[in-house]
Amino acid sequence: MPFAVVFPGQGSQSVGMLAGLADGSEVVADTIAEASEALGFDLGNLLREGPAEELNRTENTQPALLAAGIAVWRLWMERGGTQPAVLAGHSLGEYTALAAAGAIAFTDALRLVRQRGLFMQEAVPEGVGAMAAIIGLDAQTVTRLCSEAGSEGTVSAANFNSPAQIVISGQRAAVEKARGLAEAAGAKRVIPLAVSVPSHCGLMRPAAERLAAELSALELVTPAIPVVNNADVAAPQEAQVIADALVRQLTQSVRWTETVLSLRDDFGAQAVFEFGPGQVLTGLGKRIDRRFPGQAVNDTASLEKALEAAKDFS
Repeated sequence: MPFAVVFPGQGSQSVGMLAGLADGSEVVADTIAEASEALGFDLGNLLREGPAEELNRTENTQPALLAAGIAVWRLWMERGGTQPAVLAGHSLGEYTALAAAGAIAFTDALRLVRQRGLFMQEAVPEGVGAMAAIIGLDAQTVTRLCSEAGSEGTVSAANFNSPAQIVISGQRAAVEKARGLAEAAGAKRVIPLAVSVPSHCGLMRPAAERLAAELSALELVTPAIPVVNNADVAAPQEAQVIADALVRQLTQSVRWTETVLSLRDDFGAQAVFEFGPGQVLTGLGKRIDRRFPGQAVNDTASLEKALEAAKDFS
């Protein structure tokens, strides 16, 4: 039976996030050392010691999460883990998935996502943008409310995380307007997010243009394993199509609910393993389809459990 592997995006990071796997694992240590050399700073120390404020800077968060995800992936393969039928990642996690699939070299991916983080931060001055999570309203309703709030500026649905959890992003005044409309429409909760960058909306267009230039200088190849992307919920094989989707991802919605359903319906996955820190995607998966089992793999115990479970899919 086939299964899928997914990789988390920003928000899953924490100081010490590889501690449960790094001790005694040469492949994890080597992966972090390789990342440190590629990035030009001691990523291992940042992961172990922080401080959190430094780790949470988007230009550091993005390569840190990518390195952590690839470390788990390499450890899985070293331990004889079965190869998944399909990969995906949430926002930044899509780059991790492409690196795991061999579509982009690990070191190239690290440098690229660090630049991506810088481009995103520089696209919108801090304080101009905002994001908020809306709980308890469907996608159609949130999309309509964002349209109504557009009189105050740019605002749109950034992440369709589950049928009843949608994140909005845009200019602060427009996001505030949409938050009020959502509360009036009966949302269970409306939660402002502590972010410095309003991701996945039109405000990211300058960052997307700069990212396109960086991607054009890199070599992308056909993935060895299909990677379902965020922008189109498709798994393209052509390098230019993959790159184009990565550029559009910055300004378009992350269609995560559809992505998870595609793993199940289009690729026949019977389970999902989340490789990397935290368990955000595992939680979202339960909200999308409780009958589609998921498991986070982020320490020795969860790795052993997943390796055992994966034997059923060999």
